[in-house]
Amino acid sequence: MDKVSENPFKNRERENTSLLVATALFVALYLISNIMAVKVIGLFNLFYFDAGTVTFPFAYMLGDVITELWGFRISKKIIWITFLCNIVLVVCTQIGIWLPSPAHLAATASAYNEVFTYVPRIVVASLVGFLLGELSNAWIMEKIKIRMKGRHMWVRTIGSSAIGYVFDTLPFVLIAFLGTVTTRELLLMMALQYASKLLIESVFGTPMAYATVHLIRRYNR
Repeated sequence: MDKVSENPFKNRERENTSLLVATALFVALYLISNIMAVKVIGLFNLFYFDAGTVTFPFAYMLGDVITELWGFRISKKIIWITFLCNIVLVVCTQIGIWLPSPAHLAATASAYNEVFTYVPRIVVASLVGFLLGELSNAWIMEKIKIRMKGRHMWVRTIGSSAIGYVFDTLPFVLIAFLGTVTTRELLLMMALQYASKLLIESVFGTPMAYATVHLIRRYNR
């Protein structure tokens, strides 16, 4: 197991830079997805999904890259760092709601309060789904990598995401939107979010993962 997950980099400084950039983008994409998730997008009165669905698969892609290059142990630490950053987001935006605003900016303050009063519920849903989904995704990806002796990265990126998205999407939609939309809309959101994330992961995320892994390995030669 250790042999398969062994760090392949020789240049410690470049390795640290690569990991730092990957971690920053990973955290940023999750925070962005949480804020974007406030808006529900409806297509043809049939398909419903939150706007965070657009960026979320790319966070998963970066998680796959981190697991691929640095292994589950490092990936798990970054997942917990992201978890804490999400909590900081909730605390800071809530403080912003409590702080007073001048009368002539009441409309702006009202808009801010309306968006970020809703964000804590979204973030709680995201945290539950995030931990269940991302930890299972990273763990399964490394297990597949070991079993396949490092071959066919696309099998582990798509295969691990197919399972990880189940543990992420179901609790997220239930906690975030139960009671705010109809049962039909809730079920459609679950189905469409899962299918959309997996499609984006397969069509865009996996090729980007291959390119990113190649670039990082080339940079660290």
